[in-house]
Amino acid sequence: MEIRHLRYFMAVAETGHITRAAEALGMQQPPLSQQIRALETELGAPLFHRHPKGVELTEAGRVLQAEAGRLLAEFAAMQGRLLDFVQGRRGRIAVGFTTSAAAHAFTPASLRLCRSRHPDIQVDVSEYNAAELTDAVRDARLNCGFLRVPVARPPGLAFEEVLQEESVLAIPIDHRLALEAADLARPVRLKELEGERLILVRRPGAPGLYANLLAACARNNVNVEQAVEVERMMTNLNLVAAGVGLSLVPTSMRGAHAGAVVYRPLEDAASLRSPLTLVYREADCGGPTGIFIDMVRELAAGRLD
Repeated sequence: MEIRHLRYFMAVAETGHITRAAEALGMQQPPLSQQIRALETELGAPLFHRHPKGVELTEAGRVLQAEAGRLLAEFAAMQGRLLDFVQGRRGRIAVGFTTSAAAHAFTPASLRLCRSRHPDIQVDVSEYNAAELTDAVRDARLNCGFLRVPVARPPGLAFEEVLQEESVLAIPIDHRLALEAADLARPVRLKELEGERLILVRRPGAPGLYANLLAACARNNVNVEQAVEVERMMTNLNLVAAGVGLSLVPTSMRGAHAGAVVYRPLEDAASLRSPLTLVYREADCGGPTGIFIDMVRELAAGRLD
């Protein structure tokens, strides 16, 4: 017995007439009669009483009608669920982010939008540093992730820059660059960093912004001390708040430790901009992952609210 046999039977049961059922099914009457006879033979019981004006269900036919209706409804629901999954409307997606990427409003906005527009897609989130996140996407432990500057570009991964933002200098509140400035909006000159202790996110984990800062200091003959390297950007702000040194962070992170850290723009900021980057596997652009990637692109382009 196949699903098509149940559909044939239900068409005849609902119309009470084999010829009309055949027309509804888009087939000829003789083949439909043969299929119904074959089904009755397989079940070992007549399903219809035949008479000149049509057919009527037998007792066995009424039992099969109830069961077949339930099975066909479940089959249709299963087909719908499978189609939703194939087309990306249902399923599960694992999204990672770095601390600094999560600090930008775009990242939580994209996750909220996915949950609201696609409630049948389960979104699992987790935090990594940039190197860990890249490895997790490469190894298919994550479907995609948000980071700042890629630390490596393994083959098979795509890196799409979603947006760019300025970087700002994070300064302990009792530091001279916080106390002596009449205007905190005035950019700090690189020369003013001479002899300062810098807190850097560990370069194997996120080299771009901090490598660029050190390169800018070297170009301008500014001598700085690398006080400490940490794995996550939020950690360096904790250390800035503790007075360990200065650091550079994306503008979206300003406000963290508001009572202990002052944020000022830095001269030559154009070379120290912080991107927000979406990383995913090039071969994983279908299903829920594809839906999420397309939604991120549209959100970044301002085509979604």
